[in-house]
Amino acid sequence: MAFEAYSWAHGLGVAMAAAIVAGIVGFRGRLRSGAKTNRYARYALAAILIGSELSLQAWYGITRNWGVNSLPFQLCSIMIWLSAAVLLTRNRKLFEVNFFLGIMGALQALATPNLDVSYPQFRFFHFFIAHGAIIGASVFLAATEGYRPTIVSVFRALGWLHVLAVPAAITNALTGYNFMFLARKPDTPSLLDLLAPWPWYLLELEIVALVLCIAMLGVIRLVDYAYRAGRSRQAPPLKGE
Repeated sequence: MAFEAYSWAHGLGVAMAAAIVAGIVGFRGRLRSGAKTNRYARYALAAILIGSELSLQAWYGITRNWGVNSLPFQLCSIMIWLSAAVLLTRNRKLFEVNFFLGIMGALQALATPNLDVSYPQFRFFHFFIAHGAIIGASVFLAATEGYRPTIVSVFRALGWLHVLAVPAAITNALTGYNFMFLARKPDTPSLLDLLAPWPWYLLELEIVALVLCIAMLGVIRLVDYAYRAGRSRQAPPLKGE
């Protein structure tokens, strides 16, 4: 079956990805208070990320589809490995990059999947579980460890985005492939369809990426503000009041 955007299968896939994030947020109290539980959960999520990519490579080999297309030069393929590294090391600088690039890339992929197979194919499950786990990695450290991005990390993440684009662009030029959609827009409908034709949409994406990163920073600060405001309203009155 061919994948159809905004069909019941698309809704099922998004629900699977959302369940990963919802589970982390819902159990954040237990994950904060129990060091052993936290460690097991982090390792389990990292195992999902690594296992999803290794199983995809195995699928390419078993089905004899392994080739240039299986190289890890798509942004979300890179973010799978970076997300796993962030969970295993809890490195704050890696978190900052992963927070912006991982969530931004995964959300775009979930909204407009570049997918040619549907339920119940292996790649359908791989696509949505892997992208949900990418978002889950950053949410995990933000919700349970208190990690927060900064305005400086916005520009650090955008700088790394350009670094990661270099090998992708070189491979595209040598092979005619389209890693990170640098050579052309994807064949399936995407948010890039709203932008100008190639190569001008690459320049427009610079602005879009900056705006999205700042918006994500604003969202997490609003969440923190709302949480603090809620806690202050719930605080018991001081003696004598």
